[in-house]
Amino acid sequence: MAFTRATGKHRRPRRIERGTARAAGVAALTTTGVVGSFAAPALAAEPAAAQTGLTPVITLGDEVAAQVDAQAAAQHEAAREAAETAARKAAEEAAREKAAEAAEEARAEEERAAREAERARLNTFVSPIPGSYVSTGYKSGGAVWSSGSHTGVDFHAASGTPVQSVGMGTVVEAGWGGAYGNQVVIKMHDGTYTQYGHLSSIGVSVGQQVTAGQRIGLSGATGNVTGAHLHFEARTGAEYGSDLDPVAYLRAHGVNL
Repeated sequence: MAFTRATGKHRRPRRIERGTARAAGVAALTTTGVVGSFAAPALAAEPAAAQTGLTPVITLGDEVAAQVDAQAAAQHEAAREAAETAARKAAEEAAREKAAEAAEEARAEEERAAREAERARLNTFVSPIPGSYVSTGYKSGGAVWSSGSHTGVDFHAASGTPVQSVGMGTVVEAGWGGAYGNQVVIKMHDGTYTQYGHLSSIGVSVGQQVTAGQRIGLSGATGNVTGAHLHFEARTGAEYGSDLDPVAYLRAHGVNL
């Protein structure tokens, strides 16, 4: 029996024909949109980062921004704390300065008060016998006085009446004074002298500091007298003959007689 090669669809296609057919099929699929329908999801599913690289850049920017914000916040807090510390130190320094100024003012005021008190003490004068009066005036004449006139004044006083210094000074004589009997002589702070004669007793000693109103003895009738009283003199010097008007002297120092 003889066989013949079949023709038509049963023939095996050649290589060239197969390639042509594949190409035609791809073209047909592209034309109908099938390839497009498969290709679009595939492209959409690809990560955006792989395509553009923007996500890592954005993520890094956020981290840096967070760090910058943290640093700024820390710097702000440090600046605030520094400002508070500076303000506290300034307030403390101001308080110390104010306290020092107040202390200095207080010391100055105390010094002023002390000076005023000392000035008042130095300038305070009193009568040698409070409440008494002058019974014999200055420069009164008579044979009873060796100089022919009274070199002081006499204050009325019974024997034993307290006699006080008329001002602040230092005792330069305290004892028997001849015609003056028991006497005390005081050099006053201004350089003048006061004398207290005919005392029945003496209560101070030479060199002693006395103040206005301090008791220095008791009145009496010692020396050249006719009765108890206080003989008082004011002088420019310690010696006899340098006498001043005692009443004018006391009034000049604020004593009312």
